[in-house]
Amino acid sequence: MLSKEQLKDIKSLQEICEREDNIQLKLNFDMLENRSEDRIEDFFHYVDENLVGFLGSYYFGSKVEICGMVHPDFRRRGVFSTLLDLALEEAKKREVRIILLNAPSESQPAKEFLKNIPCTLETVEYQMKWQKAELSDDQSIHIRPSFSEEDLEAEIQLDVQCFGLNEKEARQYRQETQDLNTDRRFIIEAGGKTAGKMRLSEMDGESWIYGFAVFPELQGKGIGRKALSKVVKMENEKGLSIFLEVEAKNAHALKLYESCGFRNFHSQDYYKIIH
Repeated sequence: MLSKEQLKDIKSLQEICEREDNIQLKLNFDMLENRSEDRIEDFFHYVDENLVGFLGSYYFGSKVEICGMVHPDFRRRGVFSTLLDLALEEAKKREVRIILLNAPSESQPAKEFLKNIPCTLETVEYQMKWQKAELSDDQSIHIRPSFSEEDLEAEIQLDVQCFGLNEKEARQYRQETQDLNTDRRFIIEAGGKTAGKMRLSEMDGESWIYGFAVFPELQGKGIGRKALSKVVKMENEKGLSIFLEVEAKNAHALKLYESCGFRNFHSQDYYKIIH
């Protein structure tokens, strides 16, 4: 587990880098604050007790996403390369299938660094924020907490059918994220039957929607829009700012989110490492 001091150091370095480069880093603090003691997933570089380099690895089944940063005064000294080598070595031990390097689309230092890495742009992810909009409250759709073994199986099948994971990866991912203390999992019901799922992560006055999915055979019936409207309304009543993420190539989901009042404010690039 990361100590409070380490988390504080990461946040301080993040603020420096974001201010210097005018970017927003995706460091997944909900995962950083719930690290397992028996896994090596975070890598640090200190100089005179000051954190000047950090890299976090985020495992999703047999895929790992890697994101890091180096203090502006300590760049071009091999700090990030060293941290990345350590992370890649650990990923190799865990026999991951896909390694993705995550960088803010606007980050010029990242673009320069990536020129020297054997990688290809895999996808672009939009980060969207909800703007005040009129929302429907359709009583035909029900949102409830996920709690039973049957719910767990439905979540796994939704990950397989909607996000391209195989069953082993979906079960592993569910196991790895089940103890996040900032998270709540919900089942979407339509006509009294399970139709989809989503996960909410609430931290620092923000609510992030993850893993939002509806079974393919039920898509196109308005279930997703109605479910999303319900959840947004619920979180807005708490006074939280509401965010979600979507791949730029997912035009259907992008249209759905925009129809509910979400607008793109930032984007992240994901580069697949050739290994």
